[in-house]
Amino acid sequence: MRETTISPSIATGCLFVLAAPSGTGKTSLVNALLAREPGIRLSVSYTTRSPRPGEQEGVHYHFIDDARFQALLEAGEFLEDAHVYGHRYATSAVWLKKQIDAGQDILLEIDWQGAKQVRTLFPDSVQIFVLPPSLVTLRERLEKRGQDASEVITRRLVSVQEEFRHYVDFDYVIINQTFDNAVDDLDAIVRAARLRAPRQRFRQARLLRELMTTTDF
Repeated sequence: MRETTISPSIATGCLFVLAAPSGTGKTSLVNALLAREPGIRLSVSYTTRSPRPGEQEGVHYHFIDDARFQALLEAGEFLEDAHVYGHRYATSAVWLKKQIDAGQDILLEIDWQGAKQVRTLFPDSVQIFVLPPSLVTLRERLEKRGQDASEVITRRLVSVQEEFRHYVDFDYVIINQTFDNAVDDLDAIVRAARLRAPRQRFRQARLLRELMTTTDF
């Protein structure tokens, strides 16, 4: 894998990284957060898998073939890349760096492997892991989606426990038992990250300068 080196700085936009196994409600949480926080932009990843029903090019993913994926990878376009269930996924480093440097908040929805790579290049990224309240609930959610056969779901449940073990690498863990509460938790993390002093120094530079230098009381 070829990595793109990025010099991180906390005095820029916030990079929120949300990871979770399939079926934990990650996408629904993302959509709810974006509705609450219009100042956040969603990073659209690249993938070699085919679109699922309802998915749109450039909205949910950039759908490309293996040859195009490999060409972009070798050109240093990607921040991170991973193989998941036989398909390749990646995030554009060029687009992401431009957005963060401009002070734009970005939400990146990826798996734990991708999050690990992002953590190396963006150590100040805010990393969030979502867990289901139980394996029984997770199976019910996967079955309700109707996208996979029963034997496929069983294999995923076996492998998903390995994914769960990586929660310790993240800054925050949300248990998606009650959806509204999980959205509240996610929004609280976003708001807290935005209020960190180094970022406020960047975002509120004019106000802070006036507060500390004005002599006309």
